[in-house]
Amino acid sequence: MSVFYGAVINPESLTTYRALPRCLLLIGPDGTIDWMIEDVKEHLLQDTLAQKGLINADVTFLQDGEFLIPGFIDTHTHAPQFLNLGSGQQYELLDWLQNVTFPAEAKFADLELARCSYHTVVKNIISFGTTTCCYYGTLHLEATKILADIVHSYGQRAFVGKCNMNRNSPDDYIEHSTQSSVDATRELITYIRSLSCSAPEPLVKPILTPRFAISCTDDLLEELGKMASSDPHLHIQTHISENHGEVKYTKELFPKAPHYAGVYDMFGLLRYNTVLAHGVLLEDEEIDLIAKRRAGISHCPVSNFNLRSGIAPIGKYLDCGVKVGLGTDVSGGFSPSILTVVQHASVASKVMAFQSNEGPKEGKFTNRQLPVATLFYLATLGGAEVCDIDKQVGSFAPGKSFDALLVNVKDKMGNPGIWGADVSHLTDGKLNPSNLLELLLERFLFCGDDRNIMRVYVQGKVIGG
Repeated sequence: MSVFYGAVINPESLTTYRALPRCLLLIGPDGTIDWMIEDVKEHLLQDTLAQKGLINADVTFLQDGEFLIPGFIDTHTHAPQFLNLGSGQQYELLDWLQNVTFPAEAKFADLELARCSYHTVVKNIISFGTTTCCYYGTLHLEATKILADIVHSYGQRAFVGKCNMNRNSPDDYIEHSTQSSVDATRELITYIRSLSCSAPEPLVKPILTPRFAISCTDDLLEELGKMASSDPHLHIQTHISENHGEVKYTKELFPKAPHYAGVYDMFGLLRYNTVLAHGVLLEDEEIDLIAKRRAGISHCPVSNFNLRSGIAPIGKYLDCGVKVGLGTDVSGGFSPSILTVVQHASVASKVMAFQSNEGPKEGKFTNRQLPVATLFYLATLGGAEVCDIDKQVGSFAPGKSFDALLVNVKDKMGNPGIWGADVSHLTDGKLNPSNLLELLLERFLFCGDDRNIMRVYVQGKVIGG
């Protein structure tokens, strides 16, 4: 059991969050939030605890400059690609895959390399405040089992998938039959579901991972669709509409499909727990279909800028009712930090706004910059919605799991980008505690880094920081 008292910032919707300077939370032994009182004056704290039956409770008091937020949710990253992080900046997507990424991923046939690399990957991703992560492994079954084991050992919440790819891949990095791909996928699902769990629900779950339509034959997608149909709670992740060349080639490979999204839909792979990475170039019909199927988009602006893919019109997607979260997409993206993604998502929305010839559209988000509340939501509760775990994580509420970050924006944390956070001039000297928290959140989102993350909690347990 843990009791926290102090500043809490809690997302509510795409346009609002609650800045609570004097919040009191009780976390139960299983890591679930038992109760939460949004405003408790300090002189009434002990009386409030006594009313809850907590006399002489051990309370964690948050200090000046500290606050709790829900943990970040990375809806799209590639664990093996940390080997080539920051490499191949000269390429666009398809050339980058052939020249940089596939050769790096092929090395994970070496299980000792996989074990050593994945330990470093998971440890560092946690240090950046990611409490839930959607991991792509390689096509190697045993290496992906190792990834699942390591994630499980660190106590991170995650979805782990083995890539399905039986065409348009190098000879030394391809699955040579549909059946072998399906059999290995089934074995991985069984393996991950057998991992021990002390939480109310498993922290590590399997996820179907057809890499993208180009890398899968029709019969492989058909078999994966059958697998998904027989297992409605099995999550699905893949890429969609990232790059002009990719979209063109996909349409050539699947002439019966009306569009890229239609490929996944006709094989039964587009549904409420499907995570679609990128969506830079979606057609209006695709947007409507994705919203209808309740699938989600993982917005990866760092990667989209870096590989010169374009800018996903996230404001339009939000106005159309599409679920959106954020993804680092390492190593198309050059940073494992969701904070970096937040910053690039802000820039991307501003570029969309000032480049649009149409001006702001009807609706809250189309052709407009994304406000702080929206960016915060996408990094937390929006990501939870995309992963279909928003009833469990993404915000603080009784009955939800305590997946959280303890943030400190004081100078002592050693981040020069956030030093000297004197914000009084922004409020004409009228600095109430809620205003201060709002300003500190913005400062953290745009200037913070892993040094400002003191502790990382998953299911009530400290797993990093």
